[in-house]
Amino acid sequence: MLENILLLPVETQIFYAVLGFSWTVYLWEAYLSYRQRRIYRTTTHVPQELGKIMDPETFEKSRLYQLDKSNFSFWSGLYSETEGTLILLLGGIPFLWHVAGSVTARFGFSPDYEITQSLLFLTLATLFSAITGLPWSLYNTFVIEEKHGFNQQTLGFFLKDAVKKFVVTQCILLPVTSLLLYIIKIGGDYFFIYAWLFTLVVSLVLVTIYADYIAPLFDKFTPLPDGELKTAIEDMAKSISFPLTKLYVVEGSKRSSHSNAYFYGFFKNKRIVLFDTLLEDYSPLNKAGEPQPGQPERDETPSEPITKPKNKKQGCNNAEILAVLGHELGHWKLGHTVKNIVISQMNSFLCFSLFAVLIGRRELFVAFGFTESQPTLIGLMIIFQFIFSPYNELLSFCLTVLSRRFEFQADAFARGMGKASELYSALIKLNKDNLGFPVADWLFSMWHYSHPPLLERLRALGNVKQD
Repeated sequence: MLENILLLPVETQIFYAVLGFSWTVYLWEAYLSYRQRRIYRTTTHVPQELGKIMDPETFEKSRLYQLDKSNFSFWSGLYSETEGTLILLLGGIPFLWHVAGSVTARFGFSPDYEITQSLLFLTLATLFSAITGLPWSLYNTFVIEEKHGFNQQTLGFFLKDAVKKFVVTQCILLPVTSLLLYIIKIGGDYFFIYAWLFTLVVSLVLVTIYADYIAPLFDKFTPLPDGELKTAIEDMAKSISFPLTKLYVVEGSKRSSHSNAYFYGFFKNKRIVLFDTLLEDYSPLNKAGEPQPGQPERDETPSEPITKPKNKKQGCNNAEILAVLGHELGHWKLGHTVKNIVISQMNSFLCFSLFAVLIGRRELFVAFGFTESQPTLIGLMIIFQFIFSPYNELLSFCLTVLSRRFEFQADAFARGMGKASELYSALIKLNKDNLGFPVADWLFSMWHYSHPPLLERLRALGNVKQD
């Protein structure tokens, strides 16, 4: 069998090697997901060590939610892999390239206008991807997320958002791609250095402008009002010399009830963004059962026993929010953000260097149906997406391992600030709010979890007492 393969032309060997590796990765991922689904199906009762952390009702909700997500991931992954295989086998990439060339020719552009043809090809490819992915996104949002109480979007909002995302993506992608292709064309022997520097500048600019100019196109950002929480956050930032300039609350609840927080910015201009769903006092979901303004409160009579108010449905109290931010600021103080940027740029430089070596190999283009031309954009796609795929898988796993290490270190940093107990309770609340399932197959967890499982993080924080 191996001898017969080695007798095939080099370009055919390359093609089937790429296809074979893609299916190998898919089957490996499917096997890992099967192991985790088995955990979801068989772990129907709260394990003894989780008895004080999760109640049976929440445990069952999270189990069913994660099981539905895993089943959906299996079918969507199978579709994606099958679609990709058919595109390669049926020559979808060269076909779309020729379509783009035919369209540009009708507008008077000769084949010499490769960048123009490349931009149209890219637009058509992203449009195809958006259309074929839309049914899966709709099902995930309006069936799975809706079923488990997370979706807050209407169909109109969802579709409007999808169109807006596509337009904004094209407005960024097309100019950046055209400049990158131009740099590669005119860069000479050292084009890979100029291309790498260009992508570095672009990534830094996008990180800088994203929250101020791009994210507000989709979500409403408002400054965190003056008060106890804002003062406490500013004091904590000063205590570790974090150069905080602005504090925002983003209206994430109009999309989903999932919660999050992050910081961004370079040098002495850092901003913190809190999702309203993270804040106990801001989350709209917590106001659903409260009396509306002007609505009379119910009179209490001796025959009606006085009950304690229900616990908040979502979010963390101020002390817990400070603990969560202590963890996030730990990433900054320990240099995790800078380390990730350095690793990313080292990888980018390596990939562009190897691209410079491989771009002249005609057999790579012939392997994917390009027998008459060697377009630069197609070369980028073939080399970065297909030829580098084994390296990308290995790198992804290594970054997952590193990320877990960083998470433990950030937790330890928050603990060192005296916030172990608050972070402990916050992690439990966030796990409950997001219906995270605290039991994981060890192999699935090792390969996929960039954040350590809940129990591992709680153990690392120590045996702090909870009320």
